[in-house]
Amino acid sequence: MATLCWAVHAGTPLRRVAALCHSVRDTHALLADLVGRELEEITFRTAGVNHQAFVLRCESEGRSLYADLDLLMEEDQELRGHVRSEIYRRFGYFPTESSEHAAEYVPWFLPHDKEVERLSLPIDESLRRRARKLDAYERLRGSLAAGEPVLAKWKHFEMASEVIHSMLTGTPREVYLTLPNAGLIDNLPEQACVEVPAGALPVQLAALNRTFLNVVELTVTAALEERRSAVYQAAMLDPNTSATLPLAAIEELCDELVDAHEAALPPGIVRGRPIASGRAG
Repeated sequence: MATLCWAVHAGTPLRRVAALCHSVRDTHALLADLVGRELEEITFRTAGVNHQAFVLRCESEGRSLYADLDLLMEEDQELRGHVRSEIYRRFGYFPTESSEHAAEYVPWFLPHDKEVERLSLPIDESLRRRARKLDAYERLRGSLAAGEPVLAKWKHFEMASEVIHSMLTGTPREVYLTLPNAGLIDNLPEQACVEVPAGALPVQLAALNRTFLNVVELTVTAALEERRSAVYQAAMLDPNTSATLPLAAIEELCDELVDAHEAALPPGIVRGRPIASGRAG
């Protein structure tokens, strides 16, 4: 989402660009449940980059609830045994992304079999999830084609529907958005797209986000300038990829992916020369 939002803003005339994700909202609900409070009792302040934002404040009655969370983690081995708990303990703020996703953006977990086992990382979960969604899609498509009635329910789940509901009914809601930074987070690039509210991030969190945004910027560059060399460079600078593969293997992987997805890629990336044949285009 950080990539797509940046690409739309940089590559089109659209300026009112925003994107929605469940992760901040769901993390707030998770933390409230863990510390035994109603969501409405807690004041949250969360910011960063989509899939790598952090809860900067989690307070009730003027007191930080992080002390309660720390106590829970001391007593609960299962709660400690997750990627997001590992990141929280070392960086000081609870991350908004699930352990499975959070592990994809950093170099410390997926390349190490012992860590995958210790933290119970489900390597194939993304494939299983996509298979379930494709199956549900095909069943719905079949029902529509057969003229069968489809029941639609209003549920407070998808954020876009909540935004539309608020616009139509005037119901107030707080919604976290990904949108162009433009100074909202002082110590992240102006042109990046961030999950807000505003202010500066703690230095260690900004450092993680900047590492993430280096890959985002090169990915946007690859798409908008149609440069295969930027594809290679984005993959080379991705922390998880660089911790897993040497440079030559990263290039080979990118070439295989370009070949496999040729029909969906910009022509310049498809025509770009592989590194092995000379300077990449």
